[in-house]
Amino acid sequence: MKKIKVLLVDDHAILRAGLNRLLSEQGDIDVVGEAGNGREGVQKVHELNPDVVLMDIGMPVMNGMEATRQIKKRHRDVKILVLTMHDNEEYLFQVLQAGASGYVLKKAADSDLVNAIHVVYDGDCFLYPSAAKMVVEDYLEKIKSGQEPASSYDALTDREREILALVAEGYTNREIAESLFISVKTVETHKANIMEKLNLHKRAELVHYAIKKGLLQMNFDGGLG
Repeated sequence: MKKIKVLLVDDHAILRAGLNRLLSEQGDIDVVGEAGNGREGVQKVHELNPDVVLMDIGMPVMNGMEATRQIKKRHRDVKILVLTMHDNEEYLFQVLQAGASGYVLKKAADSDLVNAIHVVYDGDCFLYPSAAKMVVEDYLEKIKSGQEPASSYDALTDREREILALVAEGYTNREIAESLFISVKTVETHKANIMEKLNLHKRAELVHYAIKKGLLQMNFDGGLG
């Protein structure tokens, strides 16, 4: 079984040790290295070629935001999962714009982290419920103010529209493939075509778009529903 190679980037050695223990207990995750600041993290990615980087935001020498930008510039296939204590809009939108694939709160790491690693490794985006709510509310506000550009929804095939709705509802590539009796590779191809036609770049943007088109409803008391 192929293991998911994970690099830990955080300036707190005790936290890194705890995360290392937690992840090492998983049979399909291999912690390949650690770094104590963003610059060291960038260098370790070059050396170790991890699949997923767990990235703190507030670090000395180079912060996690800048490290994320530099890593995504040179290693587009490396998935970055931000692990932070900050639960607010400012940090959320900054990390997504920097290229991160997900956002996990340190206080919920023991319950969310392993699942989040698998989600971003599979090519999807992980946002905890209140973060997803913030992203959606921001997008809805842009729609109301007229900032959201016209779409090309009519250019999508029936199958692409079907997959768009499932992606927005939070299903992983594997779950979509099993539901539609197609391969994961086929799902990935459809998603790439959808993003190209709609000029979208991240799963969060697909969620926004699906809400706009009425493919997905938002329950503001409990996240996506």
